[in-house]
Amino acid sequence: MKRLLLLAIIIMVAPTLTPATDLPVAPNGIGLFPDYRSWNVIAPSYRKDKNHIRVIFGNPAAIKAMKEKTRPFPDGAVLAKVAWDATGLSTFPVATIPDTFSQVEFMVKNAEKYKETGGWGFARFVGNELKPYGKDPGFVRECFGCHQPVKGNDFVFTSYAAVP
Repeated sequence: MKRLLLLAIIIMVAPTLTPATDLPVAPNGIGLFPDYRSWNVIAPSYRKDKNHIRVIFGNPAAIKAMKEKTRPFPDGAVLAKVAWDATGLSTFPVATIPDTFSQVEFMVKNAEKYKETGGWGFARFVGNELKPYGKDPGFVRECFGCHQPVKGNDFVFTSYAAVP
């Protein structure tokens, strides 16, 4: 019974990826990183204004920079933020758990290529169909604008959540 419940939760919250040859691409040319789910976790987070539970993953370059507190991040570092709508299901009255998958966002470090946005390229893929967010490449102004308060941390909100 516990295995069936766990399997049902995994199916409910995990987006289905399309075949590797048909991955979505954001309007600015950044494609979905199909292996992001195998990257290491940097930290969980909760975004109150969107009621999202998030898990932030990093590729090896991002993990190394997080652990060593290297700022600015090196080119090639990629962060992935996976977000689910948060809910408190009646079967778990004291817990807030992931419900519907909302989106996955990427921050890709390339100081020269993304000079206008602090050295970061942004991409967002929404819903289980992983639809690219934005009508044109200018959508990144919205992303970059939100990250201005953390300019002193290379525009990154998240800190490495160390585990003993």
